[in-house]
Amino acid sequence: MAPVVRSAPTQVLHGVILEKTMRKSIAILFFLLPLAAQNFDPKFYAGLRWRSIGPYRGGRTVGAAGVPQQPNVFYIGVNNGGVWKTDDAGRTWFPVFDDQPTGSIGDVAVAPSDPNTVYAGSGEGLQRPDLSVGDGMYRSTDAGKTWRHLGLRDGQQIARILVDPRDPRRLFVAVLGHPYGPNAERGVYRSTDGGDRFDRVLYKDENTGAVDLAFDPRNPAIV
Repeated sequence: MAPVVRSAPTQVLHGVILEKTMRKSIAILFFLLPLAAQNFDPKFYAGLRWRSIGPYRGGRTVGAAGVPQQPNVFYIGVNNGGVWKTDDAGRTWFPVFDDQPTGSIGDVAVAPSDPNTVYAGSGEGLQRPDLSVGDGMYRSTDAGKTWRHLGLRDGQQIARILVDPRDPRRLFVAVLGHPYGPNAERGVYRSTDGGDRFDRVLYKDENTGAVDLAFDPRNPAIV
């Protein structure tokens, strides 16, 4: 039986997740405010407080994804602990990646148009003295129950996955590459068949990798 990690309320959210969440919130506000500037009574949000929802563990976490169609479902990718899932808004978490040969995760992405399609990029993508690397891209088509290795094995560090909001099989991957030396499998890769094949669409040289990606919010053809 897979272990279940239970969490208790507290006032502090994990720093990395908080930073990433705030960054997304700021980006959303940046695009929405010019469209409809509105004033809201502070009483509507005065009671909101950050709290940790687990799972409690040592180390680093940089990959996180929610499911718009299922507001209680979230995934996190742990830099040296695989992929974890909650279906009760963080009250309990369970591991869904333990059968895979790597535990280093740099990003997790759920296809906006298909909540059963989940991508995981291995290799934490953080340049630091103490880091872990992975062995490429993975895909689940049953919401994390089973996984298939897709490729980009020599990329070692996959820092970001971007899935087309209209097509779960069209995705972009930011590959950072070897942390301590040159290698050719770096840059931005694109797939139009769910990762069965990747084409490198942005590349500079063997010493330059990619670490982040974003769509134009009005047009996913602009990256």
